[in-house]
Amino acid sequence: MQGFHSSTAHCYVRFQDLPGSGVPVVFVHGLGCASSYEYPRVVADPLFTGKRAILLDLPGCGYSEKPQDYSYSISDQAKVVAELVAHLGLSQCYVYGHSMGGSISIEAAELLGERLLGLVVSEPNFHPGGGFFSQQICRYSEGEFVSTAWQQMVEQETSPWAGSLAADAPWAVWRGASSLVSGSNWFARFMALPMVKQLVFGEHSLPDNDFTALRDAGVSTVVLPECGHCMSWENPGALAGALAMFCR
Repeated sequence: MQGFHSSTAHCYVRFQDLPGSGVPVVFVHGLGCASSYEYPRVVADPLFTGKRAILLDLPGCGYSEKPQDYSYSISDQAKVVAELVAHLGLSQCYVYGHSMGGSISIEAAELLGERLLGLVVSEPNFHPGGGFFSQQICRYSEGEFVSTAWQQMVEQETSPWAGSLAADAPWAVWRGASSLVSGSNWFARFMALPMVKQLVFGEHSLPDNDFTALRDAGVSTVVLPECGHCMSWENPGALAGALAMFCR
């Protein structure tokens, strides 16, 4: 586990730089998650073909520090992704972002410019309003969520998500959810990006209007079999193979 001090979050941000070949892939996780928790199985899969992988735990998540005086907004987290790329001195990289991490990655792509060879997002938040979990979280005030609702959510969650949710700071989870609800037009921003890009969905999450619109507009789209939104643990091999194919 490595790290650097983020001038955006004013805290120590940790990541795994897993050795491999070719242009590295930076992984950006979703709400209540951590790349160190979610993606080792994906990048260890033979279908990932031994590529260099950088697994970032965003501030407030996983092994990274969790300051209480940081915004945890989508835009600020995107700046942290760009800081990581600069810290590693990467002249080229790919970025993969899932769910909230997809929205963060879209904004990070705008900051990275020509250093980014390609962007893959899987089931990102494309519009203001948030998804199911961010909406549920923002039913509470931040104080209510931190004091009681977060622990209740951890205890009631039965999927693998419970593990990473328990390791994340509740104020980081709430502020991330709040930023998704207030939102931006990430759909238009994704469409405007000049680099090669791809949208990935699990077959159980379809049909989806944004997926159809992007496919019909000629954007590369991939459907992963036998999984839904939580594709990294529902079908890690399929995700590994899709990412390796994109990076060719």
